[in-house]
Amino acid sequence: MSLTPYEFSTVPRLRKLQVINSLRKGARIDGRGFEDYRKITIELGTIPKAAGSALVRIGDTTVLVGVKTEIGEPYRDRPLEGVLQVHAEFVPLASPTFEPGPPDENAIETARVIDRSLREPRAIKLEELTIVPGRKVWIVFNDIYLLDHNGNIVDTSMLATMAALRTARLPRVVSVEGDTVIIDKSTREKPLPVQLSVVIVSVAKINGYLLVDPNIDEESVLDAKLMIGVDEKGRIVGMQKTGQRSFTRSEVDQAIELALKKAGELHTFLNQALAGR
Repeated sequence: MSLTPYEFSTVPRLRKLQVINSLRKGARIDGRGFEDYRKITIELGTIPKAAGSALVRIGDTTVLVGVKTEIGEPYRDRPLEGVLQVHAEFVPLASPTFEPGPPDENAIETARVIDRSLREPRAIKLEELTIVPGRKVWIVFNDIYLLDHNGNIVDTSMLATMAALRTARLPRVVSVEGDTVIIDKSTREKPLPVQLSVVIVSVAKINGYLLVDPNIDEESVLDAKLMIGVDEKGRIVGMQKTGQRSFTRSEVDQAIELALKKAGELHTFLNQALAGR
């Protein structure tokens, strides 16, 4: 399934030619190489009352993620597992193309890409979130807020999600009597059981050129884009294509090779940020 294109204002033909002419010269319109990310910053603990939180910027794209936990019931088909829910909201002030109201298709699809990238490799040990088997479990809400949109929302959201989840802590369970679970909300003792980190690398195709971390100008003229989820073991855990045109088999292989290379750098950067907290 592809994302519905954002309602970008019409890109002037001159601007599109500038993007393509820069690529023909071996550089991008903002001066980066094809394999270069914009500057990345990670701030941890930005929401003091959240179980875990992080603010991540890739260039001028800014995403805030907050993790909330509460006691609830498991899914009927997963009675021995806790619940992970991923939601995304594109705040209207982030872009003139965003409108107030419920999350649109693009926000919903962003949340689904993040959710699948966590769920497929079992990045969180959901079985360890069980309190009363079949009746009471921890429910983990991962809420994504796009605060400033300058391209490449998914990579930024995934980094912020991992940083927030890996710093999240669960309150202490005071007592369990039948289906009644008493917790001490003032505590943050047990780390969320995250066993695996995942990042996403977006590879854009523009006029036959492949490049990572497309900014908003590049996204507005791209032919297609692959969002590739890669875990810390170097395994591909998810892939999503958007855009109106296609990738050749050779281009898919090149995109995967590029994503694996850049994913290693993103994992290193994330680990360094977490080690320095």
